Amino acid sequence: MPTKAPRSTRPIMRLLDLMGRRWTLRILWELHQQPGQTFRSLRERCADISPSVLNTRLTDLREARLIAAEDGYTLTPEGRELGCLMMPLYHWAEEHFANEAPSKEG
Repeated sequence: MPTKAPRSTRPIMRLLDLMGRRWTLRILWELHQQPGQTFRSLRERCADISPSVLNTRLTDLREARLIAAEDGYTLTPEGRELGCLMMPLYHWAEEHFANEAPSKEG
């Protein structure tokens, strides 16, 4: 998985670097939930993201071969696999955070 200026040669560290970038997880989650989104629809689903940050993150994810930009943005097979790996976190959060009020940070 190529990423910009990897800080480590260890694949897990490169993945964590990519996933730790602001908005990356949200974009992946939105594409996992609803494939084929346009730039505009992703901006609407990620309401506070700036166009320049969204563009940068989409570029990062394309370079990492996790998304493709054909007929809207969609997850590649590798991106779908990563999305499936996020499902246990989703279920855990539903169980443990379902009754908490959302924070003001979003």
